[in-house]
Amino acid sequence: MSLNLEQYVSEFSAQNINGEHLLQLDGSKLKALGMTSSQDRAIIKRKLKEMRASLEKARKAQEKMEKQREKLRKKEQEQLQRRSKKTDKCSSDATEGTNEQ
Repeated sequence: MSLNLEQYVSEFSAQNINGEHLLQLDGSKLKALGMTSSQDRAIIKRKLKEMRASLEKARKAQEKMEKQREKLRKKEQEQLQRRSKKTDKCSSDATEGTNEQ
């Protein structure tokens, strides 16, 4: 509707075209849905291309964030392991010192 293509809403609704399905449409599928105007198809295809690019960009950003989180988790885990080893070493050193006295 924001593209001034309201005349296709009823057919898209009747065919259960949702956002996910919409991204899968190409020119021939749009034509089969009753979009006979090549200009209208061009508008939709251009917008779909923009949406796919936007989704891909968002997906890559999400993957990057997940990798950063994983890296932080590993770093924190390594720090905890180092602290644990230090604590164990200090405890064993203290125990040995007490035994020597």
